[in-house]
Amino acid sequence: MLSTGLPQGAVPKLERPGPLRERVYEALLELITTRALRPGQHLVESELAGHLGVSRQPVREALQRLNTDGWIDLRPAQGAFVHEPTEEEADQLLTVRTLLEAEAAGLAAAASGSAGIAELEALCATGERAVHDDDVDGAVAANAAFHDKVMELAGNTVLAELSAQVGRRVRWYYTPVARQRGKQSWIEHRELIDAIADRDAARAAAVMRTHTEHTRRTYHERAQT
Repeated sequence: MLSTGLPQGAVPKLERPGPLRERVYEALLELITTRALRPGQHLVESELAGHLGVSRQPVREALQRLNTDGWIDLRPAQGAFVHEPTEEEADQLLTVRTLLEAEAAGLAAAASGSAGIAELEALCATGERAVHDDDVDGAVAANAAFHDKVMELAGNTVLAELSAQVGRRVRWYYTPVARQRGKQSWIEHRELIDAIADRDAARAAAVMRTHTEHTRRTYHERAQT
């Protein structure tokens, strides 16, 4: 339940304009993907409405959609609970992520110019600072931005759309292992930048494949420690 409160600054502001149910959905999804609302946590309509400053109706509508999209589970006579992903679900999604992002890295190496490489270097520096400061949320956000930029530099719209479908779930799975991946993740990002700068598509794809596989294995290993 939310009676214990959410972390300071965790509740996102609802952007206007736009349908209220859509804005509530996006706000709740952000809280789930950042794990401010934890897997298995009981969600109470009235408490969520109070935190977001809205009535219960758009919260109810948002919860229905989140249930349809697999982010929460609606249990008869019990209520709504944040979905608890299984190891198999995580493995399948992170495997697909490897396929998509390895292809994107190869395309980015073939197409990127100096401006794109500079943007990757700036994002990498941001992530390295976050790790140094033990800012997990900052590191997670920088990691997502870095991978989004690689996908953008690939220049393939269909690939980007497919990646966007799994991007938020990747962030959801990455958050609990972000500190464990830590500095090594950004060393791998630097290796990827070097391959892209050298316009070596095969090496860029291989580096990205290894990088994303490290994250997949770390996610599974965290449950064994």
